[in-house]
Amino acid sequence: MAPILTTNPSLTLVPEPLTPENFAQFGTAICSPIPRDLNVAPQPSNLPPYNPAPVLANQNSALKYSPISPLIDRYANGPSGTASEARMTMFCCFPRKLRTTASPEKEVFDVRILERHPFTNQTFVPMDLSSHSKVGDGEDEPIFLVVVAPTLKGETATATNEAGETITIRDPPDLKNVKAFIAHGGQAVTYGVGTWHAPMVVLGRRRVDFVVVQHVNGVADEDCQEAAFGEGVVVDLGRKGQHGRREKGPQLWRAKL
Repeated sequence: MAPILTTNPSLTLVPEPLTPENFAQFGTAICSPIPRDLNVAPQPSNLPPYNPAPVLANQNSALKYSPISPLIDRYANGPSGTASEARMTMFCCFPRKLRTTASPEKEVFDVRILERHPFTNQTFVPMDLSSHSKVGDGEDEPIFLVVVAPTLKGETATATNEAGETITIRDPPDLKNVKAFIAHGGQAVTYGVGTWHAPMVVLGRRRVDFVVVQHVNGVADEDCQEAAFGEGVVVDLGRKGQHGRREKGPQLWRAKL
């Protein structure tokens, strides 16, 4: 069981669409820099500026962008000195149960736990998008919720472990500044080293399978640290049954590819 922080936050979040710019302080939001309907490889010089700049590859049938997200291994700084290895894992993530509020009737997600990987970053890449998309519609594309919090570096927080003992959590999450983002199936996300984040939250009716890339060394507290808390951090997902798609006005969840 994750240690429970003695702090009980109170915060309601309205999720933003995930973009490289608004996620930059937490890691890397990865999405294609070219339009979805571009089906012939252009000359890189004909494209808008982008960092990293693309080069032609695969007998000029592809554009190669490299690097798009770092692979970081800082386990040499770990207390145990245990060496790490790069690992690819699959997470088959099923839709989360949401809580319905009475007035007004809408769905919310209660964030009750955050985790971090103190010596590695971690990338989630969604798979099998073709089985989710409706032809000519696009509304049924996979949607997932990314919840992150800054780290209070150099600070400590008290928590209670499973045995009822009071323990200290170093570099705890900043629960006053949690943020939520909506990501779609055409995006991947890299959580930066030590970034506090919620376990993956899939929304909608179908599961999403992710390939996850990170480093591990098999030492539990060096691979993953957790912090739990009571009610208080709530993500407002909008009108019930619409998963954040408003009947009028902006539709934050609709994929814009």
